[in-house]
Amino acid sequence: MRIGITCYPTYGGSGVVATELGIELAALGHEVHFISYSQPFRLSGRDEGIYYHEVPVSSYPLFEFPPYDLALASRMAEVAEFNELDLLHVHYAIPHSVSALLARQMLAAKGRRLPFVTTLHGTDITLVGLDRSYLPITRYAIQESDGVTSISNYLKEKTVEDFGVTRGIEVVTNFVNCDVYTPIADESRRSVARSRLARPEEAILMHLSNFRPVKRVVDVVRIFAQVVRQVPAQLVLVGDGPDRSAAEWLAHDLGIHSKIHFMGKQERVNELLPLADILLMPSELESFGLAALEAMACKVPSVATRVGGVPELIDDGETGLLYPVGDIDGMALGTLSLLKDRDRLAAMRDAGRKTAQKRFCSSLVVPQYVRYYEAVLSGQSGDSGQ
Repeated sequence: MRIGITCYPTYGGSGVVATELGIELAALGHEVHFISYSQPFRLSGRDEGIYYHEVPVSSYPLFEFPPYDLALASRMAEVAEFNELDLLHVHYAIPHSVSALLARQMLAAKGRRLPFVTTLHGTDITLVGLDRSYLPITRYAIQESDGVTSISNYLKEKTVEDFGVTRGIEVVTNFVNCDVYTPIADESRRSVARSRLARPEEAILMHLSNFRPVKRVVDVVRIFAQVVRQVPAQLVLVGDGPDRSAAEWLAHDLGIHSKIHFMGKQERVNELLPLADILLMPSELESFGLAALEAMACKVPSVATRVGGVPELIDDGETGLLYPVGDIDGMALGTLSLLKDRDRLAAMRDAGRKTAQKRFCSSLVVPQYVRYYEAVLSGQSGDSGQ
């Protein structure tokens, strides 16, 4: 198949999943065309079978804000026509599904069919889409999609409840390449790699996000502050975003800044995650929890919040520990309990890796997308916008 993919190319879960999906599809022999305003950050630019098409957005004095959604629709139609795409797969409803809808209509006027699949990732539904100014168009674009998928049962139910969507929604979970995200089997090699971040007696806690308020990175620092009072430890913060400054100030105020590594955005997080003992994910909301899955595949359990789709991923007490949002004391105590009980931590590490391999490997999930594409193209995906 020839597949067009549009996503936000920045550092965030939806962009990561869309990019990794394109890479996996190309590895299976499909031709993948990314259409966005910049190249997705995880694309190397050298992947066989993958092409990138920039969306140029012109600025005119007449426009207070450049009309990206219109430029995107036009570019989608061009790329689809010139490269004979079979379908578009857009990640994040706003504005990508609306642009895809316009592109489909533009090509239909030329007698060409271009179905599109919309994947719902989370904040496009729980935050942006529920804004009254966006709700009607979000609902319409979802209803008119030729296929709709959701990354968790939680998000599917949330979409149906909040938007009154009546069309079918297929749950296809996020995934991880279990051959790329792996633990470091050689303990001596792992020790050498860890030595760059911590002394041998120190635990390594890690957090990975885009540092938006919903990720509650300040809570991560507060949890670590309680942990480091009782056990030697270092905190590694991977990512960047609006709450980084607040986290840095808090670390200085608490006198623990020397024990915290602000790593910024990292492309090869698969090399950092295996160095951690525990991942901290105290989010306000997670529709799935991709960072926790990537950590699980690397044999790193998460101490996280019991929100959204996280309980569908993490089995509380078996592959991680779950707490209410804002329960800093509870998450600190849970982290300490694991660090002080190495046998339990080891069992949790093994269980997490096995869960990733049995349920969430790309080799299991990506074929689900391929089958869904085939169903869309044959008109058998359920409700259709055409």
